Amino acid sequence: MTPIAAEWLQEAEEDYGVAQWIATGPTAAFNAICFHCHQCVEKSLKCRLQEAAVPLAKTHDLEVLLDAVLPVELGWASLRPQLKFLRPFSTETRYPGVSASADDAREVLQICTAVRRTMRGSMGLV
Repeated sequence: MTPIAAEWLQEAEEDYGVAQWIATGPTAAFNAICFHCHQCVEKSLKCRLQEAAVPLAKTHDLEVLLDAVLPVELGWASLRPQLKFLRPFSTETRYPGVSASADDAREVLQICTAVRRTMRGSMGLV
């Protein structure tokens, strides 16, 4: 793995760990769980792009990143519905007026775990 891809992977794994840690904690921090799950998926996509030497867009939009990675990982097209679901958790729930629910947090954590498994598996990182 290239050094920059490894850095993206490390950042993604840190966000995943934080999301899991918050989810098992005594305080209901649903927005934070959802944010860190979105970050994990975003950084995992950027890791794969870096590893494939695909130019990296400066974006938080998971669908834009997915479109960039599809020539390398055509099978990831099936992830689009899950990535669409994650969209509001990058920024919208970080500000007053929109909040994630307990159900959102559970679903987002499940999506993140599944997407993470798919991405890691395709890179031989089971």
